[in-house]
Amino acid sequence: MAERILIVDDEETILDLLEFHLQREGYRTLRATDGESALSLWESEQPEAVILDIMLPGADGLTVARAIRRSGMTPIILVSARGEESDRVRGLDIGADDYVVKPFSPRELVARVRAVLRRSREDAREVVEIGDIVVDLDAQSVTRGGRAVALTYTEFALLRCLLAHRGRVLTRPFLLEKVWGFDFYGDSRTVDVHVRHLREKIERDPAHPAIIETVRGVGYRLRAAM
Repeated sequence: MAERILIVDDEETILDLLEFHLQREGYRTLRATDGESALSLWESEQPEAVILDIMLPGADGLTVARAIRRSGMTPIILVSARGEESDRVRGLDIGADDYVVKPFSPRELVARVRAVLRRSREDAREVVEIGDIVVDLDAQSVTRGGRAVALTYTEFALLRCLLAHRGRVLTRPFLLEKVWGFDFYGDSRTVDVHVRHLREKIERDPAHPAIIETVRGVGYRLRAAM
């Protein structure tokens, strides 16, 4: 069955353009022009990914993204005409998996959709324990002390990459390539933001991390033993 992509933008021309390119790649599309309709469609249809413009009538894209992230792990690609680092960081801070600046190439955006969907589908038949944290790589679930920890797809992909190279120092460019994909156009700040989010969810004291160590000037390392 074709994967469903919810496109949210108040400009019909952009909706038409993205719908054309996504459908040409074999995806099914859903479309909304305002935040309330977007949330209603997301709740009823549970699409595999959301392309979400920030500037919307009514509830803006950031509000919609927060609502989605509170209830689910659907990959979210934010789209905005604002491309300052602070804007990108703000979008990633609320749990978006990617951030694209207008004007954009439709082919690039479709490539980013493929990347977030690829990360969401990847699995491995393994359960890993890190202290009181249990990571089920098959079910893509994490518990800490027996309680569920809600990670986004990208946070889980980052954790999986760190686990796969446990004890090794991984550079930011390496993590960008392995987690976000070679065709990702972001910078190393993207890695730092997601590591911070991951620490907030799995570390007992995120300010003094014991699981994901920072190697100053290089990158990050998941401790080999706890």
